[in-house]
Amino acid sequence: QAIVMRVDVRDPSSIARFFEQTEQQLGTPYILVNDAGVDAVGKHVADMTIEEWDDRFKTNVYGPFYACQHFIRARRKAGGKGKIINITSVHETIPRAGAAGYCASKGALRNLTRCLTLELADDHINVNNIAPGMVKTSMNQPALDDPKVMAEQVESIPWKRAAEPWEIAKLALYLASDDSNYASGQTFTLDGGLMMNQGQGA
Repeated sequence: QAIVMRVDVRDPSSIARFFEQTEQQLGTPYILVNDAGVDAVGKHVADMTIEEWDDRFKTNVYGPFYACQHFIRARRKAGGKGKIINITSVHETIPRAGAAGYCASKGALRNLTRCLTLELADDHINVNNIAPGMVKTSMNQPALDDPKVMAEQVESIPWKRAAEPWEIAKLALYLASDDSNYASGQTFTLDGGLMMNQGQGA
């Protein structure tokens, strides 16, 4: 059984309605996956507008913050336990010129995860990140549509390819299961070895 709703994660009232309808129709949620995100605008900090900067943080940080608030309150009323999975990015660690808003917001979400881990330990709510590298999603569509750009993008990835969406989903499935009950506060990087290739050639 499932429900489908259109939600603007930047709007706290939209998220509140989502949780209200979810609880009415399906009961108290046990798993929260914060997966909505927006990428860079391709501008350096000096050239960005306040609106562009705010949009990255409203979507990538405020959205998960609002959702976590509702989820935590619901789980506490139900007696605790649960799973929070935040989708960050390798750019929570790796800086990228022209993507300061994206990188900074993903770094903020990483540390929100860590703080929640400490706050929710007594509630037995696990909180973890998945930090993907390049994935074949609409966010990377321009590169996927251009073989030359794609070849350049995967050159720094040891496995020389982008991830399939199902590969990220399988990791999320593990983190949502009881098999991961002792994992909390962790970033699970899934990037084809990209992070190991940073700084090579020195």
